Amino acid sequence: MEKDMKAGKVRMVNGDVLRTVCITVEEFWKAHEVYEKDLDAEFGFEKGFFIWSFKKDPTDFEWSFWTEWVKKLLLWTLLGHVIISQVTNAIFPKFRTWFLMIYGMLACFITVGYKGLAVIMLHLFISFAVAQLRVPALSWVCSVLLLYSLQMDSLGKIQKRWYETENEYFLLLFCLALCNLRYTSFSLEYCWHRICPQRRCISFCRLLAYVFYYPIFHNGPIICYDDFNNQTRRTETSVPKADRVCLLLGAVRIFFWWWLTESMLHFMYIHAIQHQETILETASYWLLGGLGFAHTLFFYLKYLLLYGIPSIIMCLDGVEPPRLPRCTSSLYSFTGTWREFDVGLHRWLVRYIYIPLGGSRHGLLRMMFSSAMAFGFVCYWHGGHSFMLNWAVMNWVGVMIENILKMICSFSSTQEIIEKLLSTTMQRRVHGALGSVATTLLILSNLVFLCGNEVGQIYWNRTFIQGWPWIPIVVFGYFYCYSQVGIEYDRVKK
Repeated sequence: MEKDMKAGKVRMVNGDVLRTVCITVEEFWKAHEVYEKDLDAEFGFEKGFFIWSFKKDPTDFEWSFWTEWVKKLLLWTLLGHVIISQVTNAIFPKFRTWFLMIYGMLACFITVGYKGLAVIMLHLFISFAVAQLRVPALSWVCSVLLLYSLQMDSLGKIQKRWYETENEYFLLLFCLALCNLRYTSFSLEYCWHRICPQRRCISFCRLLAYVFYYPIFHNGPIICYDDFNNQTRRTETSVPKADRVCLLLGAVRIFFWWWLTESMLHFMYIHAIQHQETILETASYWLLGGLGFAHTLFFYLKYLLLYGIPSIIMCLDGVEPPRLPRCTSSLYSFTGTWREFDVGLHRWLVRYIYIPLGGSRHGLLRMMFSSAMAFGFVCYWHGGHSFMLNWAVMNWVGVMIENILKMICSFSSTQEIIEKLLSTTMQRRVHGALGSVATTLLILSNLVFLCGNEVGQIYWNRTFIQGWPWIPIVVFGYFYCYSQVGIEYDRVKK
């Protein structure tokens, strides 16, 4: 009887969510018909190659950039890595790491040119030389200064002259930013684990093998040096056989994610609309909410693809990749989002910034400082723009509030009061209500990250100022259902 009641409640919640989704889709379709001509005239929509009768929104730079590079070159260089890996594994597995290192450097030469390869090698030499002093603080200073060099206009102008198009320069810039995380990881591990001077040459070769491991060279996912080194050393003796069926299913899922992503670009025009503040200021609340939520889901799908393809290749190599991003619609806290969306980046930040600076083991103030430095580095690594700073501050405040609440609730006296006043069911409802607030603010902060301060300000004004009090109540109620789904997912996973 109890199970039937619970099933009935779940069906009611799912029905409410489904009706809401249907209304939102209807609003999207109306916006598609109303705004298509005006947006096409301003942004120049592309001819749809995937769905012939619809035009494609080309205004998402990141997706257009990587799609163009994959079609142009990266698909073939990744295929070359798979071939080299499988051949060397069959013939001489002990030397496979070094063959993959050489291939990675060759692929880097093909994609960014000899000048780009020379700049990357210069960064590696400088970082490795500073690491010989075995002072973690100096390695950090070196890494931050090398990261700063990527933002210097004078150097940028010189590097742009090396290439015929801006996309080639941006590819070098992205590669250098990812390499910065990797040689920082290596340098700090080198400082912490004493290595004999006689093995410096081998250590530098290990650095090259780590940095030029090609599946993650251009865009991630991020894997720390200790994880990579331990796994590649094991594969030098025997490479674990990957589950071919799982890999095939993974490839099918990637194709489905690509189809869904392209469909959003052909039907929704979410990125072009976000560039039109007048549309956002006059759109219905259903359309406005749908745009904001769809934008975060598009970001999630995009990174499923950008991380999913390298993850399959890593599995073929016997290297365990970080978990793929968790769906944003099942995340209901700032802390959980940072832990579950980009698992590799989270582990990197915890290992090299949060724990060395004290973390949660040395009191609340140290935890706040450690978290602030981690968010500050993420902001700086992404370019340090004002909207990035606002996004980082919002996430830091959200994480701190959640950790303080958890700390208060962990006290035995607090737990006794909660158990006396609230039943288990009510505790979960309160958890879901708090999660709905966190989810709403998470989406708002992500819109600042993806679209800038102006768009974030419009969403804030229309939702919490112009729409007060009914629109926030509806939004919180909507995301209450999603937070309950996330809570149940976590409960089952445990």
